[in-house]
Amino acid sequence: MAKYRLDYLWLDGYTPTQNIRTKCMLKEFDEFPTLEDLPEWGFDGSSTQQADGGDSDCVLKPVALYPDGTRHNGIIVMCEVMLPDGTAHPTNARASIIDDPDTWFGFEQEYFLYEDGAPLGFPKDGYPAPQGPYYCGVGYKNVGSIARQIVDEHLELCLEAGINHEGINAEVAKGQWEFQVFAKGSKKAADDIWVARFLLLRLCEQFALDVEWHCKPVKGDWNGSGMHCNFSTKHLREVGGKEYFEKLMAAFEKYTEEHIAVYGPYNDQRLTGLHETQSIDMFSWGIADRGASIRVPHSFPKNDWKGYLEDRRPNSEGDPYKIASRVLQTIATVPV
Repeated sequence: MAKYRLDYLWLDGYTPTQNIRTKCMLKEFDEFPTLEDLPEWGFDGSSTQQADGGDSDCVLKPVALYPDGTRHNGIIVMCEVMLPDGTAHPTNARASIIDDPDTWFGFEQEYFLYEDGAPLGFPKDGYPAPQGPYYCGVGYKNVGSIARQIVDEHLELCLEAGINHEGINAEVAKGQWEFQVFAKGSKKAADDIWVARFLLLRLCEQFALDVEWHCKPVKGDWNGSGMHCNFSTKHLREVGGKEYFEKLMAAFEKYTEEHIAVYGPYNDQRLTGLHETQSIDMFSWGIADRGASIRVPHSFPKNDWKGYLEDRRPNSEGDPYKIASRVLQTIATVPV
């Protein structure tokens, strides 16, 4: 038998943004364990805003596992938080979301690397040169000395964990980066984003840097951070059609408030109609329009209105469980 390191992850009860928590268990197995082999575990919910001190036990239910390339026999265990009676904790959004393996999701996770309370590369007093050369930039003056090392190492860690990436790049603002995760099914896609966030946070500990997920950390003429949600149902991929697409967009417009409510806190600071966004109180779609609520790629209408669509409104600290579920709820209102 070999001893395995199991790093259990869960989401705490903080609002408006939940944080990732982790604790480590060591357990022996004859071989690399399956999800069914992993035991439930407990934690002190009074320390995570998930229980009172007089009755503080909460339960961790393993729901997904990922090989951890940085540890010998290491496994990252994504968990749902449960109450002692076996029901889902009120902070457990994953337990109740809609899931459909035929709906494919691609999340574009943007973030800032932060050092001493400011974006990496910002001078101690003032601002760097205006944004323009930083997007997909190359060279020390654009990306600094360690950012690319971090994002490249993060990519390798995610791939070793089985988290499918479609790409990484430097973003529009100084110190801002993006990684893109694709998966089939809302639970799988959201699990992958949360674990990818964990891997980035843990990696940045080694560099004495923070990851800033806030959607508008730098005020003024600087881009905010989104988590654009690309989605494609089986019907969109195989049937499509302009009539169905127009009905779908009418449904997304009808439920604009419901989408905004779960697309991440402080989105009013980001969705201003500037910096490649649509205003928070408006809805629009457009072909290759980065200022639209939903961007339609050129390939979509050329392919008989079949393929994928990009909802650009979700922000960088949004909960991918809730985002994916809201998208599916709206799609379900449109008959096929």
